[in-house]
Amino acid sequence: MITQPIKNKTHFLEFRKSTISKPKRKDLEKQGYRLVGNHSAIKVCLWTKKSLRDEGVCYKQKFYGINSHRCVQMTPSLPYCTLRCQWCWRDIEHTLPRWVGKSEASEKIIQECIKAHIKYLQGFGGNKKTNKKKYIEAKKPLHFAISLAGEPTMYPELPKLIKELKKQDISSFLVTNGTNPEMLKKLMDKKTLPTQLYITLPAPNEQVFKKMCSPLIKDGWKKILESLNSIKELKEKTRTTIRLTLTKELNMMYPEQYAELIKIAEPMFVECKGYVHVGYSKRRLEHKNMPRHNEIKEFAKELAKHSGYKMIDEQQASRVVLLMKKDRKDRKLKF
Repeated sequence: MITQPIKNKTHFLEFRKSTISKPKRKDLEKQGYRLVGNHSAIKVCLWTKKSLRDEGVCYKQKFYGINSHRCVQMTPSLPYCTLRCQWCWRDIEHTLPRWVGKSEASEKIIQECIKAHIKYLQGFGGNKKTNKKKYIEAKKPLHFAISLAGEPTMYPELPKLIKELKKQDISSFLVTNGTNPEMLKKLMDKKTLPTQLYITLPAPNEQVFKKMCSPLIKDGWKKILESLNSIKELKEKTRTTIRLTLTKELNMMYPEQYAELIKIAEPMFVECKGYVHVGYSKRRLEHKNMPRHNEIKEFAKELAKHSGYKMIDEQQASRVVLLMKKDRKDRKLKF
């Protein structure tokens, strides 16, 4: 396993002072990010681009019915996260475990994210391979994947953001690492739950969690367990999902222990998804840590055997398998 310590402490201190430093902003721009204000960003997903060229769709379209070409991949908390997971493809050296400074208004974030997303897609208008009908539709997004980078639940105005998305008839798929159960309770109390709530379960037990996720907060595992219990309470109020980002030799082990954690939450969906050897994770891990689709399926079968869930769907291109207790007619949403 390859690990990379923080090399430029001056840069890191500058980052802390100004939330996102100028050098880091330039680096993010080169990676395809478009920054919105001081703490939000979008990045056009590979599957959005593929869908516009009729070259395939995201597994979320296959599993749940969203439109890949009408989805905005964004985050309201780019520089903030409580974990530094080895398999994360982001630049985790610069994440902060606590919010710094003022939070910007949710309405402005949504407006500017859509604006930046549409501007990024302009080049597709003149591309001969672009599906023109999809391109026109893409300018009116229907979905926000609140998952791009950082930990979205750290954004203090998240309930207002999701409420505003609902007001604009935009679905919200919120992905959290589970270390901020207080925000999940706030979303429930304010009746601003997302269309679909994800918890990324990073490990089968606390020992693996601490070793592989380098938590920046105390009681991180305890908070994840608290979030899993919250998921059980939320399942009648919104669509709930547990996602396993499986990385060979690191957390792709002990399916029976994962099963016990899944039983706590009783989510509607369980996704077994393979780690991808891309981005900054290449500095920390090796190509051998990336599982093949057939290995994901074998692990999913073991997980199903111990959890009472069944394999319902899969997408080989994304190396992901969907588990449910039983399939449902409303699994695929209609927009």
